[in-house]
Amino acid sequence: MSYVLVAAGLVLLLVGGEALVRGAVGLADRVGVSKLVIGLTVVAFGTSAPELVVSVQAALEGAPGIAIGNVVGSNIANVLLVIGLPALIAPFHCDQGAVNREGTWMVGATLAMIAIAWWIGFNLWTGLALFAMLLAFLLVTYRAARDGAGGSLLDEAEELEATAPKSPMILAGLLVVGIAALVFGSDLLVDGARSIALSAGVPEEVVGVTLVALGTSLPELATTVVAAFRKHGDIAIGNVIGSNIFNILGILGITAMVKAVPVPEAMLRFDLWVMLGCGLLLFPFAWARLPVGRVAGSLFIVGYLMYVLAQFSGMSGMPMPHGGG
Repeated sequence: MSYVLVAAGLVLLLVGGEALVRGAVGLADRVGVSKLVIGLTVVAFGTSAPELVVSVQAALEGAPGIAIGNVVGSNIANVLLVIGLPALIAPFHCDQGAVNREGTWMVGATLAMIAIAWWIGFNLWTGLALFAMLLAFLLVTYRAARDGAGGSLLDEAEELEATAPKSPMILAGLLVVGIAALVFGSDLLVDGARSIALSAGVPEEVVGVTLVALGTSLPELATTVVAAFRKHGDIAIGNVIGSNIFNILGILGITAMVKAVPVPEAMLRFDLWVMLGCGLLLFPFAWARLPVGRVAGSLFIVGYLMYVLAQFSGMSGMPMPHGGG
């Protein structure tokens, strides 16, 4: 029954997220908001809505392992799976400029998260600090996009606007249905995940960084796999970097503002450092202009499988050699 709850929750999250984004984009377009602003706000926040409601719901229900695990596990899955799988289908190159610009923000956000987790903790004030970093990132991105081509978020906004219903009533209905599905779906997913952790005898954070995180990363995975079949696998890089930045600065920031979230000890010792390592993986490919091909994709996927195996074999809870923390 727990797995049924998780599956139903994921379906509702996927449907709710899609409805929310389409309704919000359509309404924003009707009131005259520019496509660039829609892309950087409505599309960027809307596509992160499933992860956001899951983390907030988990924090409110006293499941911090799921709340933070969803962010950490999603960021790890984004790099190793969302980039690894498309690379198996069709090799692609990293955009050196995007990795240098947005990738630096991603690593900076990751380092900020690690520092807060070790020395301060996630509360109202650190949540505000993370969210302020997100606003600064959006401002910098807006200025760069205004002076350049606009980027993938602008392209996505234009595509969504072109396919959105014309009726304001239908758009409002999509918005309401999307929000309701996200709230109900997150409740089912968190309840199911906690039940699975309890019945399997594993910590909640293990289920959070694996099952929950993988489920909320499915939209990005599906998008990049389809793009790879169309020989556009390079969009995976921008999607992953943008998603990882929003996960840390937006989702974790807002969650911490809603309720203080303690960090499980195992995450301090293992998962946060794996997340940092994954974020750094993209830079050698960009700097050396190396293609992310089938060999690299295979290694990424094997790395993710090893990470999951480490979770369930207890390796992630092993003490660090220096015994810190």
